[in-house]
Amino acid sequence: MSDTVVVKGSKSGIIVVLDKDADFETIKKDVAAKFQKTSDFWGEANKAISFRGKDITDDEKEEIIDIIQSNSKLSIACIVEDDPETEARFADSIEKTIAARDANTGQFFKGNLRSGQVLDVETSIIIIGDVKAGAKVISKGNVIILGALRGNVYAGAAGNLNSFVVALDMNPVQIRIGDIIARAPDKPDKKHKKETKIAFVEDGNIYIEPLDKDVMDDIHL
Repeated sequence: MSDTVVVKGSKSGIIVVLDKDADFETIKKDVAAKFQKTSDFWGEANKAISFRGKDITDDEKEEIIDIIQSNSKLSIACIVEDDPETEARFADSIEKTIAARDANTGQFFKGNLRSGQVLDVETSIIIIGDVKAGAKVISKGNVIILGALRGNVYAGAAGNLNSFVVALDMNPVQIRIGDIIARAPDKPDKKHKKETKIAFVEDGNIYIEPLDKDVMDDIHL
């Protein structure tokens, strides 16, 4: 087991290193055993998680997270991609978007929103995690997702067309800002690139652009 699953602490949470040659069923059993054994060491805490070693799918990552939470007192808040480029974009996005929001009315949510879940808030919201396909976020202010957006977002729900949506990985089913709606194309974008983007209203349409200083300067907050 020690060779198949190795767990390390990091600044952002925990790193799970998986043997690239081990089959997934063995990995699942060893993850369960590892976290049962070290449950008291980790205690009750919210942690971000990143994976190294073996390439696994998003569904397999979610399965491992469920196993960890079932065999320990940990709550996994979000998945962090373990590479310097993503970490730099993460920090840069936090700096840009938090500076732009109203610090007195915003709030945070840690965790992934899964299919069927709805997060409905009266203020701007920063989500530290992913919004999965089938999940929905409704906010009267801005929506900032420090993770992947795969579901639906409704920003400016009180009619504020100056609201915006930011995501580290923007690939939504639908975005609505005020009374304006933008839907994903029927056919998936095979050239989809993971990058931080912002959705905003201009001239009665929703535009989705890479997040940079020039775009932020043009947004009416």
